[in-house]
Amino acid sequence: MAASASLMASVPPASCYSGGGGIRDEGLWRSRLNLIIPPPRPSPSCSSLSKFVTSRSRSLRSSSSYRRRLLHDRGSAGLAYHRKKYNTWKWYTSMFDELSTNETLFEQHRCLSCFCSYHRRQTGYSKFTANVFRDKSSFQLLRNTLRGGFQVHVPRAAVGPDEPHAASTAWPDGTLEKQSLDLLDPELERTELERFLGLELPSHPKLYRGQLDNGLRYIILPNKVPPNRFEAHMELHVGSIDEEEDEQGIAHMIEHVAFLGSKKREKLLGTGARSNAYTDFHHTVFHIHSPTCVKDSDDDLLPSVLDALNEIAFHPKFLASRVEKERRAILSELQMMNTIEYRVDCQLLQHLHSENKLSRRFPIGLEEQIRMWDADKIRKFHERWYFPANATLYIVGDIDNISKTVHQIEAVFGQTGVENETPSPPPPSAFGAMASFLVPKLAVGLGGNLSHDRLSASMEQTKLLKRQRHAVRPPVKHNWSMPGNNKNAKPPQIFQHELLQNFSINMFCKIPVNKVRTYGDLRDVLMKRIFLSALHFRINTRYKSSNPPFTSIELDHSDSGREGCTVTTLTVNAEPKNWQSAITVAVQEVRRLKEFGVTKGELARYLDALLKDSEQLAAMIDNVSSVDNLDFIMESDALGHTVMDQRQGHESLVAVARTVSLEEVNSIGAKVLEFISDFGKPSAPLPAAIVSCVPNKVHVDGIGETDFRIMPDEITAAIRAGLEEPIEAEPELEVPKELISPLQLQELKLQQKPSFIPVSPELNATKIYDKETGITQLRLSNKIPVNYKITKNEAKGGVMRLIVGGGRAAEKADSRGAVVVGVRTLSEGGRVGNFSREQVELFCVNHLINCSLESTEEFICMEFRFTLRDNGMRAAFQLLHMVLEHSVWLDDAFDRARQLYLSYYRSIPKSLERSTAHKLMLAMLNGDERFVEPTPQLLHNLTLESVRDAVMSQFVGDNMEVSIVGDFSEEDIEACILDYLGTVGVARDYEIAHEFSPVIFRPFPSDLQFQQVFLKDTDERACAYIAGPAPNRWGFTVEGVDLSESVQNALVDYDKQSISGESLTERKDVEHSLEGRFRSHPLFFAVTMSLLAEIINSRLFTTVRDSLGLTYDVSFELNLFDRLNLGWYVISVTSTPAKVHKAVDACKNVLRGLCSNQIAQRELDRAKRTLLMRHEAEIKSNAYWLGLLAHLQAASVPRKDLSSIKDLTLLYEAATIADIYLGYEQLKIDDNSLYCCVGIAGDESEEEISGAVNLQEESIEGLNDVIPMGRGLSTMTRPTT
Repeated sequence: MAASASLMASVPPASCYSGGGGIRDEGLWRSRLNLIIPPPRPSPSCSSLSKFVTSRSRSLRSSSSYRRRLLHDRGSAGLAYHRKKYNTWKWYTSMFDELSTNETLFEQHRCLSCFCSYHRRQTGYSKFTANVFRDKSSFQLLRNTLRGGFQVHVPRAAVGPDEPHAASTAWPDGTLEKQSLDLLDPELERTELERFLGLELPSHPKLYRGQLDNGLRYIILPNKVPPNRFEAHMELHVGSIDEEEDEQGIAHMIEHVAFLGSKKREKLLGTGARSNAYTDFHHTVFHIHSPTCVKDSDDDLLPSVLDALNEIAFHPKFLASRVEKERRAILSELQMMNTIEYRVDCQLLQHLHSENKLSRRFPIGLEEQIRMWDADKIRKFHERWYFPANATLYIVGDIDNISKTVHQIEAVFGQTGVENETPSPPPPSAFGAMASFLVPKLAVGLGGNLSHDRLSASMEQTKLLKRQRHAVRPPVKHNWSMPGNNKNAKPPQIFQHELLQNFSINMFCKIPVNKVRTYGDLRDVLMKRIFLSALHFRINTRYKSSNPPFTSIELDHSDSGREGCTVTTLTVNAEPKNWQSAITVAVQEVRRLKEFGVTKGELARYLDALLKDSEQLAAMIDNVSSVDNLDFIMESDALGHTVMDQRQGHESLVAVARTVSLEEVNSIGAKVLEFISDFGKPSAPLPAAIVSCVPNKVHVDGIGETDFRIMPDEITAAIRAGLEEPIEAEPELEVPKELISPLQLQELKLQQKPSFIPVSPELNATKIYDKETGITQLRLSNKIPVNYKITKNEAKGGVMRLIVGGGRAAEKADSRGAVVVGVRTLSEGGRVGNFSREQVELFCVNHLINCSLESTEEFICMEFRFTLRDNGMRAAFQLLHMVLEHSVWLDDAFDRARQLYLSYYRSIPKSLERSTAHKLMLAMLNGDERFVEPTPQLLHNLTLESVRDAVMSQFVGDNMEVSIVGDFSEEDIEACILDYLGTVGVARDYEIAHEFSPVIFRPFPSDLQFQQVFLKDTDERACAYIAGPAPNRWGFTVEGVDLSESVQNALVDYDKQSISGESLTERKDVEHSLEGRFRSHPLFFAVTMSLLAEIINSRLFTTVRDSLGLTYDVSFELNLFDRLNLGWYVISVTSTPAKVHKAVDACKNVLRGLCSNQIAQRELDRAKRTLLMRHEAEIKSNAYWLGLLAHLQAASVPRKDLSSIKDLTLLYEAATIADIYLGYEQLKIDDNSLYCCVGIAGDESEEEISGAVNLQEESIEGLNDVIPMGRGLSTMTRPTT
C-alpha cells in the first residue's frame, strides 16, 4: 500500500492463504487455546514486511482476541510495542527496519497497560482469514484409539502453581504404561482410560520455585535465548480492581511514580538494560531486560537489577515533584488513548462484567480523581498493597547457577518488609474489595469508632494480610452463563457513536476457568481446539467465493487471568446495510457445526495440524526467548494451569490425542456453542452480554449520509432468524496432496530447461557462497535471482519472501490505486489453476503453510512460512509457482477488494489521526495519489483487467527476487529452486516494471505547510504530525543528488576538533581503518540516520514529555526508501487541545536544537548500544535474516551487497558524532521544508469545526481535506504483545 497506507494501517494485509495461521499475528490466538505449550511469537525484529503486516492486523482482531491481551501487551522492550502502535508512518523497507527507532530508550516510560482495551477487531476490514495455525511442523496423525502401547512419564513436582516448589528433573522410578487393550472388556478399558486421564500433568523440569521468609515468592528458569541476557519481572498482586471509589487510577499512578522515581533504576542506564512497567486489573508488573554482566567486565548485573526492583516495588520515594510530573503525563495519556476504539472496548467490558467491579475499574482511572491525589494519598495505597508476601519475582534468562541466584534474591529482598511488621491502623475501607474475601465485615467499617479490642483484632488481621499473598485474583464475583428462563436474559445493548463506521456485535458467554492440571483437562482443550478450528475454516472459506454479508466472523474461546474467567465470544463485523444478514449467517454456521459436528476428515486434518504445531514447538525448545517463556509462566500461574516445557507439552498432547474420538470432540465442542445455537431455549446458557456497536449515520449510494437506526428487539430477531434457517451437514472436501504432480513437473522442466546462470556479468560463477555470513547467491536462467541461508535457528522451519520491484510507485496516472486493489483482489480470490480456494486453503492446512501478499510504495511482497516436515518446503514452492504462473482473477474478488477500500476511504474522516496525517501527507507530497488510499472516483474507474495488468506487469524475471532462510539442506533447497522457480516462464512482454513517475515534495512557498483538522467528538483529544524530506537509505535525494560522494570529503566542526593535535601518521591510520572508510560505505546514511533517530527520540522524551509535561507520547520516525530516491521523517505527538501547539513548538525546538545543543558522546554510545543489542538479540530469527537478504541482487537497489550485512556491527561501532551530524544535515528542518498538521477533536460548534474533514464522493478534490493514516491510536491499548 502507499505511504499513507503506512499511515493508515487499518486496511489489513492481504493474507492469501493461512493454513498455518497466516502472517498476521496469531500468537495470542494460539496461546489462548493452547493452554499448555507456550507459543513462540514473531520476533519484534521480524522482517519489515511481516512486522508491518503484524502491526496492521493487530487492529483487526476480534474484541475477544483483544480482551485476552487487555492492558497486558508488551513489546520487545516494553515500551517498544507502544511506540510501534503509533508508528503509523512506518512502511516496508528492506534491511534496516529491524534497526530503526521503533523502540524507546531505557529511561522512556509508558506503562504498557494503563489502557482498558479489548484491542478489538476494527469493524470492517478483516476479510475472514482461515487463521488455523502458524509456524508448524509435521507429526504423523495418531489413530484415535488406546490400542498400541504408550508411555506417560510424570516427573515429581509439588501440587501446583500456588505452592512454591522445585520440580525434579529426574523421572520417577515407574512409568504408566498402556498396553494393548484388545483382550480387555469395555468396562476395564473405560476404567483404564479414566485412570490415565486423571493423572496430573508433569511440571516444567527446569522451573525453580521458592519463597522467602517475608513471603516473597520467586520463580527462576534458565534460558539461553537471547544469550548473556535475562528478564527480571516483579509482579505485585494489586491492580485497578483493588481500588476504592475515590482511588480509581491510583495503582497506575503508583506504577508511574515508583518506576520513574527510582534512582537505582537510573543507574542501570548505560549498561544495556531496558525496563518498563504496566498495570492492569489484577496486577502491576515492573520489568527489566538486562545483560548478565557489564560489557568488558565480569561484574554480575543481577544484584543491581534486583536492587532496582526492590526500590521500585517496596521503597519508592513519593516526591511531590515526581507526583506532579507523572500526574501531567497520565492526564495526557488518558486523552491520548481515549479513541473511539477504546470507548468501544470499555462498553464491551462494562456489559460483560456489569455485575462486578471489572466494569468500573479501568486501569487508567478517572481524570477528576487523578487531579486530586497528593503524595500522602498515594503512599497509603502503596503501604496497603505493596509488600513482599503480595509479590512474585520472575527471573528467566541466561542463568547457570540457581543457588547463587537464590542467594542474591535473599540478599536483596530478605529484610524487606521485616522492619514494618506491625502496620498502623488502616483508614476506613482500607482493604477495599479484597477485604470481603479475607476479613469479616464490620458494622462500622475498619476504622473510626472501633473499640480497643476490635482495633487490635483489625490490626492482627492486617498483620496477617501483610504476611500472606491474596488468594483470589481478581477479587470479583461473576454471574456465570447458566441455563435459565429466557426472562432472565439481558437484552442486547447498543452503543452508537458518530465516529463509528461499521456494524459489530459481540455475544459473550462467561464460565469459570477450567484449570489444566491433568491429562483429562488437556484432552478437553485439544478437542475444543479441533472443533473451533473447523468453524473458523468453514466460515472463512465457504463465503470467500461469494460476496458475503459480513466482513468478518470470529468465535473465540479463551481464558483470562486478569478477568478471572473463561469467555466465549462470537464477533460479527459487517457493513451497516448488511447487519441482519451477517448475524443470521453467523448463527446459522454455528448451528450447523453444533448439530452435525466436525467430519472425520476435519478431525484428521486439525488433529494432525495441532500435533505438528506442538512438535514444531518442541523442536524449538531451545529457541524460545526468555520473555516469551516468562509471559507464559506468569499467565499460566494466574490461571492455575500446570506449567510444562515445550517438549513435555508435546509428549502429553500426543498421549491424549490417542484417546480422542469424533463423538467426544463433537460433544464437548457443542457445549461451547450452546449459548448461540440454542439461544432462547431454557436448556441453553444465557449470554453474559450481547453488545452491538453501530454508527450514527451511514452512507447510502445515491442519497449520501443518512441516520442509522437499530433496536434491541431487531437484534434478537436477527439471531432467531439464524436459528430458523435450514442447515445441512458439511460435505467432505477433496484435499490435493500436491499442486503440481510429478508428471506435470517433468513436463515443465522439459519445456523451460531450468538452470543456474552466472550471478553477475563480472563473475563467471553460477553460485556465490559467503562463508562469513553463510549466504548463497544464485541466478536462474529465467533471470530470477535467489538468495538463501541455511540456519538451525528455528528447527525444521523456514521462511521465503518474493519481492517484486514497483509497488504503488509504478501506478500510472490514469490508474491510481490499481496495484493496491489488484493485490487485494488476488488475495480475495485465492484460486490458482484448477484448484478452488477451499482446496488451496486445505492444502496449506495439511502442509502448515502461511502465506501473505502485500503491496507497498516500492514493492509487491509475498511471504511464506513453512516447515521442513512432510515436504512442507516443496509445497510452499509449489504454491509460489502456481501464484506466479496460474493465478485466477475473479470478478467477485475484485468487487470485494474495491468495496473494502471504498469503505475504508469513507472511514477516514472519523479518525482524528488518519485525517490529520492525510492532510499533511497530501500537502508534503504535492497531492500524489499513490501515497493515499484511492478515492471513490479512482476506484470506480478501475476494472479487473486494469488491476491485473498493473500487478502482473511487475512480475518479470529480473524484477523479482526470492530469498529463503531455514533449516534445510543445500541439496533440497536448490532442487526446489530449480524445479519450481526455474520453471516460471519469462514470456511476459512488460516494460513498465522499472518505470514510474518520480515523487516530488511540494515546492516552497506553500500555504499548506501548516494546517489544522477539527473533528466533532464528545471528548477532547489532540494530535500533531511534523514532517520533512530526507534522503533514501542509500544517500539519494529527491532532486537526484548522490550524497555519498559529497560526504566522503566533508569536514564538520567535530572533524576539525578531532584532527587537531593528531599527527599525520595517526590520521592516515584512521583513514585506512573501517572508521575512516565509513563515509564511503553504502550503509553510511542508513547507519547514521538510525543512530540519529535514537538520539532525537531520547531528547524528545526528556524535553517534551518529561520536562515540559506537554505530552504522554512523542516519537521521531524515519521512512527511508530503497528504490525511490527520497525519504521523510515524521514527529508524532499527542496532547490536549490546550497544549498541542506548545507541544509542536517544543518538538521543532528539539529537532533544530541539535545545532546549538550538540550531541554528547554518551548519547551516541547509548544509541549504539540500543541498536547493537537489538541486532544481537534478533540475529537468530529467520525473519530477521530474511530482511537482511532483501535486495541483495535487486537491480533497482544497486548499492546493496554482502558488505551491508557483514560490516553492519562494525559500522555502528565506527560511527562518530561528526558522522551523525553529516546525516543530520540532510534532514530538511528549515521553515521552507517542514510541514505540520494539528488535529483537534472536541464537542465544538458547527462554526468552530468548519475545517473538519468532509469527503465528497463525487469529487476527487475532497481528497485534499483528509488523508488516511493507519489505525492511528485506536489499537494503542496497552499492551503488551
